[in-house]
Amino acid sequence: MSAPAKQEFKGSNEYVASQELLSAVNIAMTLEKPLLLKGEPGTGKTMLAQSVANSLGAKLYIWNIKSTTKAQDGLYVYDVVQRLYDSQFGGEGVDNIEKYVHLGQVGEAFESEDRCILLIDEIDKADLEFPNDLLWELDQMEFTIPQTGRTVKAKQRPVIIITSNAEKELPDAFLRRCIFHYIDFPEEDLMRRIIAVHYPKLEQRLLDQAIAAFYWVRSLPSIQKKPSTSELIDWIRALTYSGIPYDEIQRQIPFAGVLLKKNEDLDALEKAKERRARKF
Repeated sequence: MSAPAKQEFKGSNEYVASQELLSAVNIAMTLEKPLLLKGEPGTGKTMLAQSVANSLGAKLYIWNIKSTTKAQDGLYVYDVVQRLYDSQFGGEGVDNIEKYVHLGQVGEAFESEDRCILLIDEIDKADLEFPNDLLWELDQMEFTIPQTGRTVKAKQRPVIIITSNAEKELPDAFLRRCIFHYIDFPEEDLMRRIIAVHYPKLEQRLLDQAIAAFYWVRSLPSIQKKPSTSELIDWIRALTYSGIPYDEIQRQIPFAGVLLKKNEDLDALEKAKERRARKF
């Protein structure tokens, strides 16, 4: 496995990142350790991997983790059912076991001739032992396929980005091997920069009203699922199409179902609006 040329991630026009996040990415690449990202949904954890890949001109491999995902799924899959089927119905090459072994996203990333980006997305959805089952492979950058005896070894150590929504705690042994960064929810200045990427010609009054209303909704203690950046972007699109007077945005919070996704939160918003109206 050859040493990769020094690379640096500086962000992109499509992805606005804080200086702390940029530093975390570059430290992880320099130390050749996985970057573990935590943060509430909608803070751009998954999009970061695509941005890094675009910035470095590297291929992106995405392994989406589910509750039923096993560590081996990302390494390889041995299709024993297809082999059995072929043996029963006279298929050719049944004795060639390699034919029935298919590499997963980790395996494909290891076999890449060029340095690539490997995203292990929402690792906390899997069971508690899942991260520990990957320790050897992520440390040594190799694994063996028992059915064939072949060892798959990384030709170039990939940049590994792992995301977690903190649904459950990850094992200490796994955490020790990662560079950790928590993505804070964007403050107003950074949020304005993010919105400018999506709506470069947005009217200032609409932006000001939407931002003020959005952060007011997020500040309500009774809201269980606070709206995220992606929901704000969708909401602004709805506002631009609606033609609603800008001065009414903060008072009405129209199309609240774009921001809030629970009945309890919508009810809480209506009560907060009523309390606010009585004050004024």
